[in-house]
Amino acid sequence: MNTHATFGQTATSKTGIAHSVCPHDCPSACALDVEIVGPNRIGRVHGAKDNTYTAGVICAKVARYADRIHHPDRLMKPLIRAGAKGDGVWREASWDAALDLVAEELLKAEAKHGSETVWPYFYAGTMGHVQRDGIDRLRNAKKYSGFFDSICTNLAWTGYTMGTGRLAGADPREIAKSDCVVIWGTNAVVTQVNVMTHAVKARKERGAKIVAIDIYENATVKQADMGLVLRPGTDGALACAVMHVLFRDNLADRAYLEKYSDDPKGLEEHLRTRTPEWAATITGLSVEEIEAFAKLVGTTKRTFFRLGYGFARQRNGAANMHAALSVSVVAGHWQYEGGGAFHSNSGIFKFDKTVLEGLKFIDPKIRHLDHSRIGPILVGEPDALFGGPPVTALLIQNTNPVNVAPEQRKVVRGFLRDDLFTCVHEQFMTDTAKLADVVLPATMFLEHDDIYTGGGNQHITLGPKAIEPPETVRTNHFVIEELAKRLGVSHMPGFGLTEREHIDIILGKRGLGGFDALKEARWADMQPPFERAHFLDGFGHRDGKFHFRPDWTTYAAPNKPPKSMGVFGDVARLPVFPDHVDLIEVADETHPFRLATSPARNFLNSTFAETPVSRQKEGRPELLLNPEDAEALGIAEGSRVEVGNARGEVVLHAKLFDGIKRGVVIAEGIWPNSAHERGEGINVLTGADAGPPYGGAAFHDNKVWVRAL
Repeated sequence: MNTHATFGQTATSKTGIAHSVCPHDCPSACALDVEIVGPNRIGRVHGAKDNTYTAGVICAKVARYADRIHHPDRLMKPLIRAGAKGDGVWREASWDAALDLVAEELLKAEAKHGSETVWPYFYAGTMGHVQRDGIDRLRNAKKYSGFFDSICTNLAWTGYTMGTGRLAGADPREIAKSDCVVIWGTNAVVTQVNVMTHAVKARKERGAKIVAIDIYENATVKQADMGLVLRPGTDGALACAVMHVLFRDNLADRAYLEKYSDDPKGLEEHLRTRTPEWAATITGLSVEEIEAFAKLVGTTKRTFFRLGYGFARQRNGAANMHAALSVSVVAGHWQYEGGGAFHSNSGIFKFDKTVLEGLKFIDPKIRHLDHSRIGPILVGEPDALFGGPPVTALLIQNTNPVNVAPEQRKVVRGFLRDDLFTCVHEQFMTDTAKLADVVLPATMFLEHDDIYTGGGNQHITLGPKAIEPPETVRTNHFVIEELAKRLGVSHMPGFGLTEREHIDIILGKRGLGGFDALKEARWADMQPPFERAHFLDGFGHRDGKFHFRPDWTTYAAPNKPPKSMGVFGDVARLPVFPDHVDLIEVADETHPFRLATSPARNFLNSTFAETPVSRQKEGRPELLLNPEDAEALGIAEGSRVEVGNARGEVVLHAKLFDGIKRGVVIAEGIWPNSAHERGEGINVLTGADAGPPYGGAAFHDNKVWVRAL
């Protein structure tokens, strides 16, 4: 048992209040208090005030979750395609008939091409471990193609652990005890509201300065005391110049470096030419901005770096994350409460999901396919198939690849193949569901039992069933169990258990009792002790040092691809020491702009794009561009513009915005494809090539041209 775990206070039930946790793909995993107004209806959703991380604050889109769970367009019955793919002609079916058809098609595909032709495809539409990850139990039992889940975290996680050796960091609640909070690579006001809760507390109670570093003047930059807007993909240059100043001005903590890092002298020598003047040319920042930032973090020992997932959206993101993380080490911030750095606590929870995921059934000879490259996979590009058969059957839960995956035209073309059978288990008729052969209606988080971990905090939180689902919808767990029966594997260990039984097993192995104990407590606080969280007992590498000199191709990472897949991208160009490396789509004469597809405030990936208030608040798909660029192109406010590159072109409406560098354009989203003029979404323009060294989709790293229509 983890002796450092502490449980939340025993929950006292209030009439009409259910306790749960937000299930969506966000590091915060907010603890929730939900108003229950009937056996199958909810009212307003509130943040749990007694949860020390959520602290009573949640985002507005989750607060109005009743709009989503009781939406009139929610899928309610199994549907079978009755016309051509994508025509929208369906016939209703019973659950048994629909599942019988799915099993029949999976068996038919397997008989023709072998088991690897079937690809169960999922992601983080729910972050609940049971409802999200149970699909792998069926995959492993049936020897279906493996799933390398690269799309979101890899570039950031890899860069972080190359330095620390462990995916963990200072307690994020320590932000409130900081004298300087650096929010780098995340628009926290929009995507992680709790970061701002603790940062604003530090400012009010301690006079702390908030610094926001991003690629445009977003909501977080506007709330900061110091906002640094740099060119996309140039974070490493800024980090190097800051460290140059720290060494130059004797602000580096040399005693700390000698004890806790691998080669501080080599780093200092390497950085001699990485001056603020050098970085200003690359980043677009002024020398004065860089010097001021370096002086602030160099003279403020309680500086907390909150490093976000923006690093995971650039092809050079692993190198940039490693460089940004290195600043806190050079300055010695880790020695102080309220100091150090944090990206994710995903490495502290250590769940054993052997039973849930059927890990004992894994056959190492079965190929893996890259989640991010579903487009190239479905159109049969040989390098994407890793020597195996074509994918002719998909079982999809918790994700919407036709809308959110890169190289959208390839994705759509693949889904429209006559020889591809697709079953989608969903809550709404998404862009992906529209192209399926069978669509099954899914429960929402308050309608089933599950357990959650928050990478952005330190809590294991229970999400017990709070209301009855509609009679005709079913859980992810139900679908996997029923298909297992029809596919002949239901006798294998792990099948035949309820959600609660799986939760009991997971919690029991973690030394946390079971479902009932966690329901009483509501959450368990797994934050490691200060010494370990701040790596004062040594960093996670064998030598106990922070590594300024990472071995990019052999070091372990939290989500390293299987050996059969090798490493990805141009790994030879990854730097020996922290540095700027332009492993990005550099703008050129034909494509003079750099496009980022940043998160919208009222959407979460493609979720909430179906609710009326969120759509109303976002307005329409727009392209933010600098007024000087707009004038040069003859583009007026609100006019139609076409944005394109070698992958395709998309029409949006122009929004002139002076909080962005010239040569940079931003499309906030993700809007449904149908919300765009030609029925194609912004991911027509994004690339599916994997970033080095361990993969990841670079959604904010696209060179494009822009023209008036």
